Amino acid sequence: MPSDSALPSAELAVRLRNGDQQALAEAFAQHSRLVHTVALRTLGNHHDAEDVTQQVFVAAWRGRHGLDPARGSLAGWLVGITKHVIADVMAQRARSVRNLHAVAAEAGPTATPGLDGTVVDKVVVAAALANLGEPRATILRLSFGEEHTHEEIAQRLDLPLGTVKSHIRRGLLQLREDIREVRADAS
Repeated sequence: MPSDSALPSAELAVRLRNGDQQALAEAFAQHSRLVHTVALRTLGNHHDAEDVTQQVFVAAWRGRHGLDPARGSLAGWLVGITKHVIADVMAQRARSVRNLHAVAAEAGPTATPGLDGTVVDKVVVAAALANLGEPRATILRLSFGEEHTHEEIAQRLDLPLGTVKSHIRRGLLQLREDIREVRADAS
């Protein structure tokens, strides 16, 4: 929400470009709602929209030297950054879905007579998740069950982002192996 003493956009942009931290706070006050709304409408998830909003203002601060008030408004520049951050989140979601499908495809079809394959799959996956241990099982549940971004999981569990990604990769490999063994035993 803009403050009562909101600066004109061009002046605010110049101050931000020059490294004035108060200008960043003012830019956040004036434009965070816009950024959040664009992210929420695109991603459809309040938590992702909050994460995107934070990432946009961090990116704006880091990339402030590229801000040229003569080329457009501060709001337009921030929306441009927002679109890039949203694209990164969507690409990450697509990678997660592809990884999950790859694990399921490598595990092969479930063929247990008399039982619904979906139920069997859920039981097998739940057992395999239980075997992963913590924090790996929680990280995979947050990533694939609740569709949180890797950054959100890192913040929520207070873990480095690289550690979260490593747990996801190793967890998927272990899940694939566990599911493959269960299916081999069933056939």
